[in-house]
Amino acid sequence: MKIGILTSGGDCPGLNAVIRGAVLKGDQQFEDEFIGYRDGWRGVIDDDWMTLPRRRVRGIGRIGGTILGTSRSNPFADGEDGAEIVRRQMEDNDIDGIIAIGGDGTLFTANRLFESGIPVIGVPKTVDNDLDATDYTFGFNTAVEIATESLDRLRITGDSHHRCMVAEVMGRSVGWIALHSGMAAGAHVICLPEFPLTLDEICTYVTSAFKRGRAPLVVVAEGFVPADAPEGFIDYELDEFGRPRFGGIAEVLAPLIEQRLGIESRATVLGHIQRGGEPTGYDRVLATRLGTAALDLAHQGGFGRMVALRGTDIVDVPLTEAIDSVKRVPESRWREAEVLFG
Repeated sequence: MKIGILTSGGDCPGLNAVIRGAVLKGDQQFEDEFIGYRDGWRGVIDDDWMTLPRRRVRGIGRIGGTILGTSRSNPFADGEDGAEIVRRQMEDNDIDGIIAIGGDGTLFTANRLFESGIPVIGVPKTVDNDLDATDYTFGFNTAVEIATESLDRLRITGDSHHRCMVAEVMGRSVGWIALHSGMAAGAHVICLPEFPLTLDEICTYVTSAFKRGRAPLVVVAEGFVPADAPEGFIDYELDEFGRPRFGGIAEVLAPLIEQRLGIESRATVLGHIQRGGEPTGYDRVLATRLGTAALDLAHQGGFGRMVALRGTDIVDVPLTEAIDSVKRVPESRWREAEVLFG
């Protein structure tokens, strides 16, 4: 087979390990040929690609980011017939199938293409861990480790100055990174989009910690909005898929806490630092397993499906299972964390 691989959406630690896993298995067991589209779907649209022989993927599994580059391009943007564009590109280059590595936007596009007859297989990727139909996504473990180390550092400087530190971590509509890193770092309050606290509740937890001589640490997911926030509390721009570009909630919360409580407060937005750096060992292994499984799925003719982690096993599920709903933090996990606040 001749297979095209692309990485689309936000970059993520572990992308290169997926590419390496697929190429090595295809080369060794099936004598497959691979090309890599540059910058996600843009490379397919513009017929911009590179060959991916075995030597090109040597040693890339430990490297963060993606050797192919990425973008948020969408072949269906501006009313284009995306399926026809992709079909023509594949026919011109004798491509038998595409492995699309990405998050909800990428997989939504992949499923739309499959419904139009394009042979596509999905590999789930998101640091937010918000994709349904898979227990964990690679990149999440790395993001939690980076966030936890950063929170540990913030606690040290907060203790020195007796300040309240408000740290914003990634999490568009779910709070998995905030939950895990906040619990690991001993945060005094964790603010999740799924279970929005009021400003009064946040301030109560901050006051409780401060009265005990602690420097309060507040961890907030970027998509969090207080339960009692007025209309227009924070305004976001929209991306190419019509989704809000989140970021900045910590910089809104910190001055409100200081104004209400008189406790000096500082905001830190971790932002893209959570995406960078080398993937953890866990993410390298998971990503490699997903890459080899995607290659097997292609040879089984399993197009329109996505590889996924269930427990400790790699399985495959329809793409529709990944895009129909968001995997949110369940109430049981929220209650586990809530007893630690204050």
